Amino acid sequence: MSDNQNIDTTTNINETDTNKTSTDHSDDYEKICYVCRRPESKAGEMITMPGGMNFCHECMQKAFDSISKSGMDFSKLQNMPFMNMNLNDFAGMQMPNTEIPEKNKIKKKSKAKDAEKFLTMKDVPAPHQIKAQLDAYVIGQERAKRAVSVAVYNHYKRVILRQQDELRANENTEEKAENAAAQGMQMQGGEPEIEKSNILMLGPTGSGKTYLVKTLAKLLDVPLAIADATALTEAGYIGDDIESVVSKLLAAAGNDVEKAEQGIIFIDEIDKIAKKKNTMSRDVSGESVQQELLKLLEGSQVEVPVGSNQKNALTPMATVDTNNILFICGGAFPGLDDIIKERLKKRSTMGFNSHLKDEFDNDPDILSQVTTEDLRNFGMIPEFLGRLPVLVSLQGLTKELLMRILKEPKNAILKQYERLLALDEVKLVFEDDALEWIAERALEKDTGARALRAILEDFMMDIMYEIPKDPNIGSVVITRPYLEKKGGPRIEMRG
Repeated sequence: MSDNQNIDTTTNINETDTNKTSTDHSDDYEKICYVCRRPESKAGEMITMPGGMNFCHECMQKAFDSISKSGMDFSKLQNMPFMNMNLNDFAGMQMPNTEIPEKNKIKKKSKAKDAEKFLTMKDVPAPHQIKAQLDAYVIGQERAKRAVSVAVYNHYKRVILRQQDELRANENTEEKAENAAAQGMQMQGGEPEIEKSNILMLGPTGSGKTYLVKTLAKLLDVPLAIADATALTEAGYIGDDIESVVSKLLAAAGNDVEKAEQGIIFIDEIDKIAKKKNTMSRDVSGESVQQELLKLLEGSQVEVPVGSNQKNALTPMATVDTNNILFICGGAFPGLDDIIKERLKKRSTMGFNSHLKDEFDNDPDILSQVTTEDLRNFGMIPEFLGRLPVLVSLQGLTKELLMRILKEPKNAILKQYERLLALDEVKLVFEDDALEWIAERALEKDTGARALRAILEDFMMDIMYEIPKDPNIGSVVITRPYLEKKGGPRIEMRG
């Protein structure tokens, strides 16, 4: 062996500045083991090697055991690498680029929180304030907005109580335990812990379930992730694992675990994971997904991949506590109204309390009479329903509500078209008869508020094409005859 290959026992990697890593890790992020991909909060202090590679003590010990078989326990050496080497050997070598992508970095947990950064009740918007903000964007659905406002309000208070409990627990915990042990007393528990009340939202398609939660995301300063239950499958099959919904929340919180643990997760299309009936194939996206969601809804420590929906050997893993995450599940539940009607029709059919067979056929609010028995008949397992204690039903939209949706919200569809034509210095006006016609056609499509944009896009295409041709046009009035294709829009020229 040549001299320049001998190990130099006088030079330490950590003590030498001649070969610093090409990438300086920010103090805000944790180091991640290059082998096992565990962050330093789990694996302990890391050893930084040339090229920016970090290794935990356990992986380094395994590496040396496989090479030397000497039995020496290198993990006993703290705050320094397990071998000293001549760094001149690395001169001129091209080290591999081991920089971790930004989306895969895990933010460090703050060891000491500033009390001024804690939330207080002054920072928490009251339920009526949250509902008032929702009223500016969402028309109707009063019960749903009230239920969501209360749930979010309680969620903020739960975060405050959790911060207060952590602060008290950190103050003189060891001293209190020693005093209690010396006096032979058992330490008493603190105040009762507030549990979260997860929400299940029911409503026909286009009634505003997803839009309601998306609006909350804009109004509230809390991490919110929207996941789709149709993409979830049983572990081991093609599709997203259950933990992917928490991964999305972690990404929404900027990979800050503490912030993600105070967030809200909305799982849309939850009715698509109902138990499949009369099927001979394996149900990998139905009942099995409901069973795997149980641990998330109730609260547990979940290992989730950072910056990815799939677990693999190259993705860092983070532990997220879902006990303080508020879950909102929403679905259209097609066919559930028939189950409810069938149950209601089983009541007495004679006498003063009798019900006609067609009494509930045209009831737009039939979902408000839903029970857990109806949802079980639909295909939801009782354990899943037990973890969603708050049932919120959204009403089917009427013609009057559809007309209000067209013009009243802050981002109403008509206001969007008015702003587009305003760039051409043209004023757009819709007559009330025209709005009524649009609402009637939307009811026929039976797709809720989504039908409004489809109808408007069809009729506005010609106007958006023709108006820029003539710079003298000052205003355009949309009339009912134009929508019925019995005439044209009323155009007024400038001056």
